[in-house]
Amino acid sequence: MNRTICFKERRYIEELRILTKATALDCVIDERFDRIVYIIREGDMGLAIGRKGSNIRKMQRVLGKRVEMVEYTPTPDAFVKNVFKPADVVAVERTKNGGINVYVRKSDLGIAIGKGGCTIEKARLLIPRYFDLDLREVLAWEEHHG
Repeated sequence: MNRTICFKERRYIEELRILTKATALDCVIDERFDRIVYIIREGDMGLAIGRKGSNIRKMQRVLGKRVEMVEYTPTPDAFVKNVFKPADVVAVERTKNGGINVYVRKSDLGIAIGKGGCTIEKARLLIPRYFDLDLREVLAWEEHHG
């Protein structure tokens, strides 16, 4: 796990705790997509999001950036599924050299990729940060196994 949390990230994490009462384990400032991605403690996701997303909207107003949240889980496959939510991850396949391929329902491929590749980029930032794995490809399940 190669995580270093700078002052700015600590400030964002504290801001989240103050505004939502939820605990963020980590946050990544993604300049490329002008967003902050929080890793939320397992079980705190509802608290972090708030009723109908009210806390996310509040955080976005306060921070002036898009806010995304991923629930932490200690198992790699479950974490990968959380990173790609709301896309339906059907399978996570290990490749040689510590890589993974992620398979999603064909209808969810666009969601899994994200606008301009933002969801894939989020996965490339987060997965190696917590697990010794690198995202190789995101593929439609039907193409590979149908």
